[in-house]
Amino acid sequence: MLSPVIAGVDGSAEGLAAAEWAAREAVRRNRPLHLLHVWDRHSHGHHSTPASTAQRYPARRALREAEDRVRRACPGVRLGAAEQVEGPATAALLRAAERAELLVLGSRGLTGLAAPLVGSVALGVVARSPRPVVLVRKGEQAEDEHVLADDGTPSTGTGTGYRDVLLGIDLADARDEVIEFAFEEAASRPARLRVVHAWQPPSALGLGPGDIGLAGDPARAEEWQQILSAALKVWRDKYPQTEVLETVVKGRASSALVRAASAASLLVVGRRLRERPTLAHIGPVTHAVAHHAGCPLAVVPHR
Repeated sequence: MLSPVIAGVDGSAEGLAAAEWAAREAVRRNRPLHLLHVWDRHSHGHHSTPASTAQRYPARRALREAEDRVRRACPGVRLGAAEQVEGPATAALLRAAERAELLVLGSRGLTGLAAPLVGSVALGVVARSPRPVVLVRKGEQAEDEHVLADDGTPSTGTGTGYRDVLLGIDLADARDEVIEFAFEEAASRPARLRVVHAWQPPSALGLGPGDIGLAGDPARAEEWQQILSAALKVWRDKYPQTEVLETVVKGRASSALVRAASAASLLVVGRRLRERPTLAHIGPVTHAVAHHAGCPLAVVPHR
């Protein structure tokens, strides 16, 4: 049986946007879509009794609303049985991720700095999930994945192509799982893949004996460009139909990716799987783009 795309829904606008995005992704991947709602009896003061009607009704309502939204927006999706599971939410979503092809969650972006859902759930799942997780903002729609029509109006793709899939890559730690995910996303749309590596010049204090500290920025940029091209060559050969734009920029990776994400349909970054998964850590770049990127964010775990 094919692993499903799973969308976590909670009745919020972010959850509905995540369900719609997940439906489109399930169609692109030829996978079923499962909708999942997590409820926590402890948040309602019921510590030992079975789930009450007051708890189950909001769950059924959230799932029904998401189902209706998905069927209207993406009638071709194969929608599996909706699920209600008991929380805590982070643990329940991590269990779901283990059987998912992809887990999709709503994200409140910058406002999540003060929002328990994003702080303790969505980012907690991203930090520990063994499978890729996509975070989707409120208001994300199908036309946001596409370039504008000739007259400047939004388009759902009839006659226009997809916006770039954006891959943020650290050439000091480039991983096949992350690169392959980005190429697959670009090929499935189809879209151009834009690969961005950000570099910063070494400080004089960081130079060791024999290190060359006099090379100018153009020379360093050219060297990074050559390294990036070499790292992507095997993937270009594997995906010959995918147009690839390689970009090296001087500066902070998070700033470069947030700027580029404004014109992208999806941003892909990697996250190292830790030997102690109880430590919730996603790294400063992923944390920054999770709050500030203007497109859906895919976080792909790797060893």
